[in-house]
This record gives sequence, structure tokens and C-alpha cells, in this order.
Amino acid sequence: MADLYNLPPLEWASIQARLDAGISQAPGTGGPNRHSCWLTTINPDGSPHVTGIGALFVDGSFWFESGEGTRKARNLVRDPRCALSLATQEFDLVVAGEARQVTDPPTVAAMATRWAAEGWPAQVDETGRALTAEFSAPSAGPPPWFVYRLSPHTATALQTVEPGGATRWRF
Repeated sequence: MADLYNLPPLEWASIQARLDAGISQAPGTGGPNRHSCWLTTINPDGSPHVTGIGALFVDGSFWFESGEGTRKARNLVRDPRCALSLATQEFDLVVAGEARQVTDPPTVAAMATRWAAEGWPAQVDETGRALTAEFSAPSAGPPPWFVYRLSPHTATALQTVEPGGATRWRF
């Protein structure tokens, strides 16, 4: 059995390149059977709130959306600290940082275009600051859905293929 502490470290550039290639939510596209992103926020009593989300990795950050009335959105307004976990075929990843709502119309439009290219028919609402679509995950709450950017402070990856090993980064 390999000594996990003496394995060569993963390079963040290789993690980022894999994430840039896409993290589809479709069955059969990730690990174990699809990519599942889990967002953990902090409840008012300090306990964790964990919920599955659809996320995109763009320009070194994870992006997701949520209605304002959801627990995750209310938690992020109060305390933007959060963590996102993701399983791919090659590695498991946990990114910790802060998620903030983004309402800049050009950015919201760019993200709507990216989600639409991934198969979710998102479009900018009449305000230009949020999204709407024919459907979304029940955990997103009712529209409009606001865009959030998770800026990472740290990341930890556990390689799930040979040679294995774990690496942590601080940003």
C-alpha cells in the first residue's frame, strides 16, 4: 500500500483544467455516475446546511443559482462562508470560500448563456439581474433565481485514481 504522505502532490492547474472541461449533471458523466455538487452553508444556529446544487466552474470560481427565499440564500446573506464538494472520476474536491450574489447584468447574461449551453434553458429576467427558466431544481425555490459566485479560499482534492493522494491549496 502506498504511503499517502509521500505521493507527489496534485497540481491545481490539472484540477482547474479538469473542471474547465465541464462538470455536467447528466447521469453517466461523472463520479460515481454523475457529478454531484453539494453546497454547505451555515445555519443561524451555527449548524451546517447541506444541499445539492448544479454548479459551473468558470474563471477559477464555482457559480450556482438560487431563489432568495431558500435556506442557502438566506444563510449566504447572513454569512457568505460556505463549502462546495464535488466528485469526479479522477478526484473528489472540497472548495471553501465565500459566495456572494452577483447582479451585474452583463455577468448574469453571460452565466445564463453558459447554463443554457449546458442544457438548462436559463435566460435573464426583465430586471437583468436574475434568471428565469421553464424549470429548475426544487431546491432552487421559485424564480427569479439569483446568480452566486463562490470565491475559493482553500481547496482540498483527493485523487481517486492511481497513484492516489491528497493535496490542499490556499488562495
